[in-house]
Amino acid sequence: MNAGVRQPGRSRARQPGQSWRFRSGPAAALATGAAAACAARAAYAALSRRPPGGGTIWTRTNHRGEAVTLLEGPALTVASLAGSAIGPGLAPRTRAALAVAGAGSAAFGGYDDLAGSGNRRGFRGHLGALAQGEITTGAVKLGGIGATGLVSAMLLGGGPAEIAVNAGLVAGGANLLNLFDLRPGRALKVALASGTLLAAGARGGPSRASALPAVSAPLGAAAALLPEDLGERAMLGDAGANALGALLGVAAAASLPRPARLALLAAITGLTAASEVVSFTAVIERTPALRWLDMLGRRPAPAAPVPGRDDPPPAEPREAGASAAAASP
Repeated sequence: MNAGVRQPGRSRARQPGQSWRFRSGPAAALATGAAAACAARAAYAALSRRPPGGGTIWTRTNHRGEAVTLLEGPALTVASLAGSAIGPGLAPRTRAALAVAGAGSAAFGGYDDLAGSGNRRGFRGHLGALAQGEITTGAVKLGGIGATGLVSAMLLGGGPAEIAVNAGLVAGGANLLNLFDLRPGRALKVALASGTLLAAGARGGPSRASALPAVSAPLGAAAALLPEDLGERAMLGDAGANALGALLGVAAAASLPRPARLALLAAITGLTAASEVVSFTAVIERTPALRWLDMLGRRPAPAAPVPGRDDPPPAEPREAGASAAAASP
């Protein structure tokens, strides 16, 4: 009998390994992302109808003087964690690391969102306050996210050096993405671009199999909520930006080879250090290509005040630590 002729009744789905390739391949990642997107929209609608503790504590005033909500962050986090928990193709260690990184970073970021005054900014401000005996909410957040990154890295496994690098990727990614949450849609655009590059860069073998399912849920949730952010109806806040950055950090730690992880950690460290002395917004405004990308999908900037009019100038835009122009009353 000719071995090359497929016998009646033998389905291609039965061939060894094929079903696993589907469960962990691009089709499964796309399905996970779509499910997370639907979950993000549903969570945002539910939270908007009944905000925990009332809508006032989640409301901030943006650079136009308009009220926006911070509920985008919790909605994105819930959807991302749910998608990562049930999506196929993830190793148990990676799934656990994603859960710890996302939930921990969101919790500490949310604490800073709701309890922080915004008087201290950046590492320099919070560490300076700590040196004077003042424990700021930002310092608590930095310490908590650092601990979250360490636990996540330990869950991924490896020796002390591997754990140190991976912890830096998770905690550093959480902090860095929050530094981009200064204008509508900016942090989400950075996350979508970074996650796409991560999935595309981890080519072949186990690294790609880890990257695709790890980024699919957070990227799906981010894409679903991008219109709310661009429309200036909602913002990520520290809870959403920290969680999204931490989830991408876990994906990088679980999928990239060591040289790539070291290079990425160096880039994160360099950008974080630069943010203490250089304004990302000023750099973007001076670079035409970056400015075009930054404005893509956004409402036009407020018109400059007309001399002689009594209209007050617009408030300062979003700030890095609280992801809002002003703290809630």
